[in-house]
Amino acid sequence: MATQIAQGVYWVGVVDWALRNFHGHELSTHRGSTYNSYLILDEKKALVDTVWAPFTDEFIDGLSEVIDPAELDYVVVNHAEPDHSGGLPALMRLCPDATVVASKRGVESVSGHYHEDWNFKAVGTGEKISLGARELTFIEAPMLHWPDTMFTYLSGEAILMSNDGFGQHYASAFRFNDEVDQVELYEEALKYYANILTPYSGQVIKKIDEILEMNIPVSMIAPSHGVIWRKSPLQIVEKYQQWARQEPSRSAVILFDTMWHATRRMAEAIGEGLAARDVDFKAYYMPVSDRNDVLAEVFKAGAVIVGSPTLNNGIMPTIAPIMEDLKGLRFTNKVAAAFGSYGWSGEAVKRIEDHLAECKFDIAGEGVRAKWQPDRDALDSCRALAEKVAGALPAQP
Repeated sequence: MATQIAQGVYWVGVVDWALRNFHGHELSTHRGSTYNSYLILDEKKALVDTVWAPFTDEFIDGLSEVIDPAELDYVVVNHAEPDHSGGLPALMRLCPDATVVASKRGVESVSGHYHEDWNFKAVGTGEKISLGARELTFIEAPMLHWPDTMFTYLSGEAILMSNDGFGQHYASAFRFNDEVDQVELYEEALKYYANILTPYSGQVIKKIDEILEMNIPVSMIAPSHGVIWRKSPLQIVEKYQQWARQEPSRSAVILFDTMWHATRRMAEAIGEGLAARDVDFKAYYMPVSDRNDVLAEVFKAGAVIVGSPTLNNGIMPTIAPIMEDLKGLRFTNKVAAAFGSYGWSGEAVKRIEDHLAECKFDIAGEGVRAKWQPDRDALDSCRALAEKVAGALPAQP
């Protein structure tokens, strides 16, 4: 159902309560998501973003509650990924004379997805389109999180439509940030940042600085997933600035798998050593833990400690995916360490250490290996490793 969010501005998106995995199982979405589309009515009519293709009919129905789609003059594509542009082909059949507006790389991406000869207009940062009493201003935001991404700013109502920036995978009954559970909202906002935007933290800081230097009023920040920030909208901008700095905290995350509980016992000894030195920690048994939730915790922590038995001269297959995530997400300001048990060859700890070094984490100390079940000396070595990790973390504020 269409919802008016400002004078002449309507949310015409859809809520996806059932979504539990996104990007082909790359990202878990326990609380569903929304696909936000924004309709602007003025002398000229503009639509900013569409929805994922399976929801096209619902989207067209909601849009048609407010306007005949044939009346659209502009369809703005802030980012061509199919969760935002999937409804475009069906929409353009209803408004074939509308101009499709995108960044220069966006035009290339939309064309590559849909192979249609629409009336394209490529725009860059600072370019404007007048709708009558108000105008759209475009701000390129490459790698937040795709090369084609841009933001669209609506003057008059001072709404920044930020596509994937400042979003959350969060289905809710209401459209605005002040109408939903704040703990849930920020859990999902941080998880979204940690799992999607972390590699581009440098660009995040630069883009926020660029927008703030424009000195434009912002009454709302309207992303393409989740709720719209209308109450103190810059609160999420301040959080992004904080998250982008990735300042280390005095906390740790222990990730492990175990065959016959030897590596588990080592993980518990490391936890004892951390707690004895006033380091808060969380431990995750990876075969039953959600990788994206764990990555959000690693993002917040100052240290990551990874343990695995040796299997086939390497690490357990349950550990390998999150190790690749740690490398790909390019977390910074992390202390790291490795541990594990073995029966014969014992390569896992060295493999983990090498990978953590490739992630550019600071290795706190030589990893601990225990042959068969850890004895008292091995468990003491685990506690000593925890002491080295604690010593490398910042002091309590």
